[in-house]
Amino acid sequence: VLKVLSHIDSVLRSPRAPPLIYRRSKGPVQKSIKDSGQECGFEHLPLTIEMWADQLMALKDLHRSLRKLSLELVPWHTGDLQDSRESIRVEDLQFIVDAILEEIENKEKNSQIPSLPTLFAIVSHFQKLFDVNSLNGVYPRMNEVYTKLGEMTNAMRNLHELLELDSSAPPTVVVDTVGKLRDIINENVTEQVQQLLGTQDIHSIINKLEEHECFFPPFQALIQDLLCLLEISNLDDILPTVRHLK
Repeated sequence: VLKVLSHIDSVLRSPRAPPLIYRRSKGPVQKSIKDSGQECGFEHLPLTIEMWADQLMALKDLHRSLRKLSLELVPWHTGDLQDSRESIRVEDLQFIVDAILEEIENKEKNSQIPSLPTLFAIVSHFQKLFDVNSLNGVYPRMNEVYTKLGEMTNAMRNLHELLELDSSAPPTVVVDTVGKLRDIINENVTEQVQQLLGTQDIHSIINKLEEHECFFPPFQALIQDLLCLLEISNLDDILPTVRHLK
């Protein structure tokens, strides 16, 4: 018995043994051990063994739960897992966890690559938006859209600069500004016409134009007759020629 106890004591003193299971006894028990020539601090070993037994049972439960989780995430790895009736080791649990982690990492990498149905949906949506009837027309239309977009971007940038607008101003603001500028130009043109014709009333402008239509045709005919009669071709020569005849 003492030989067995000594062997157990050597195991408990080993560097691999957890510190929890080896404690030096105090009092008469330790004294009797010393008197017998054996120093075995394993009086707390039964409690530790009970704790180990509970942990081993919990290890089986954990192994069972991990198997269920693995069936959901990596069903193709279940053939490599150890049967629950056999003894469970920490390595078995680590294998299951590593397989699950590897699958999660692969899913994260693959999630960044679009699937074929997703790519097909994108192409179909492009064809619908830009009226492309065949796949062969997708690339030319893409180039056309890219070119038009570049032209529009440059035009909008130039308009922002010319109108002194902020670069973040939306197209609606640009259109409104151009409309206001057009109204200002039209008002200036109207004022200039009114000043030229000497009137501020649109009806007066209409009357003056009507008078011009009545006066100009006979005046033009008279000038043409004078040019023919005087045998000249330039209006500036009419007065000198008439003075010479006088």
